[in-house]
Amino acid sequence: MKHKIAWLAAAAVALSASLSAVNILLTPLPTGLLFAARWLTIAVLAICALYRRSLAFWILVAMVAGAAIGYDWPHTAVLLQPVGGIFLRLIKTIIAPLLFATLVGGIAAHADLKKVGRMGMKAIVYFEIITTLALAIGLAAINLSQAGVGVHMPASSGEVLPSQKLTAPETILHIFPENIAKSVAEGQVLQVVVFSILFGMALAMVPEARRQPLLKLIESLAETMFKFTKIVMYFAPFGVGAAIAYTVGSTGIGILLNLAKLLLTLYAALTVFIVCVLLPVALLARVPLKKFVKAVAEPVGIAFGTSSSEAALPSAMEAMEGIGVPRQVVAFVMPTGYSFNLDGSTLYLSLAAIFVAQVAGMHLSLGRQLLLLVTLMLTSKGVAGVSRAAIVILLGTVGSFGLPTEPVFVLLGIDPLMDMARTAINVLGNCLATVVVARWEGDFKGGTPISTAMD
Repeated sequence: MKHKIAWLAAAAVALSASLSAVNILLTPLPTGLLFAARWLTIAVLAICALYRRSLAFWILVAMVAGAAIGYDWPHTAVLLQPVGGIFLRLIKTIIAPLLFATLVGGIAAHADLKKVGRMGMKAIVYFEIITTLALAIGLAAINLSQAGVGVHMPASSGEVLPSQKLTAPETILHIFPENIAKSVAEGQVLQVVVFSILFGMALAMVPEARRQPLLKLIESLAETMFKFTKIVMYFAPFGVGAAIAYTVGSTGIGILLNLAKLLLTLYAALTVFIVCVLLPVALLARVPLKKFVKAVAEPVGIAFGTSSSEAALPSAMEAMEGIGVPRQVVAFVMPTGYSFNLDGSTLYLSLAAIFVAQVAGMHLSLGRQLLLLVTLMLTSKGVAGVSRAAIVILLGTVGSFGLPTEPVFVLLGIDPLMDMARTAINVLGNCLATVVVARWEGDFKGGTPISTAMD
């Protein structure tokens, strides 16, 4: 039955797309025929979604339905803005506690870095270099494609956080919080990050007996916030559908072309990252490529299909041990990489943040983009395990830079397609990092150390 519904949905989509193509390229068709084809397709997709029970698929259906509502009944679509606003408010409540819990937990839980010593330092340095390159590629890609240029968003509903022009000394001073409650209330994400990092470092210095109770509480908070995110995401189809309907009703159907351009930009940027960053690193580290590719195929496939790095973790750890990486290296580098080595997510965040600025018609200077890059590098830590958690980080970051948050709703419509790719790259990058660190330490079985090349 499921297969029949899937084939019916595919046929309905093909029919609707063919009629639209004929209407645009060859000869105008009756409006009623196109209207019936659109809503027949949406009805079939909704039936298919009932059988699949997939949140990502429901979001896709909601996006299609929202676009149709905005196109067919623009005046009604504009009235749906409060539904999207509710979803936005719920997402915003997640940002500060999620960042605090993941950053503090990630730092304090690795207090044994002193015991790990040289391997820990090498891993962290490697992570930061690779993620910085990922951010830079994302910035370059979106600045080249200009995917968000030409979109005319409707007037903001007041969701933009206030911002002001600061001098260089004031910008530096503004990074540090004077009151953490004030920073949370004003949505100053970078200040929350700085406080969380310092708090995590302080907690890591506390003796084990006194550290563990608070660390367990913070880890419980992180897990609770991830569950909170999951609950809020159940409302995503309604929020996304309403947001797309409002956007299309206010600005026209052209926004969908920009989304397609953004999706292509992301996949192209991730391809460049693999070819120009990960492949050279693998060659420099003398990683046995055929063996490595065969080993990572399963965990990367799991990550792509589930959009969750956490789901692929057991398979990835087993695969890396299977190709000769010692268990103690895998046990340290892989979980640490899940906090500090989110290659796909960091690339996506830099690309998406500039897309939001382009949609808003706001030009960001190079200095402002670099500050944005640093902020994203810090705020992206620790959220690899949860599907679509990057959207939460993106909302907080663009808001703290005075950018409108409405365009992020538009991104939610294609986020499942982007989430699959960035999550797969997260897992691929962490698998490679495990082998590289093992090689660097001379612990890769059957290999030789590469300290002479990388020290």
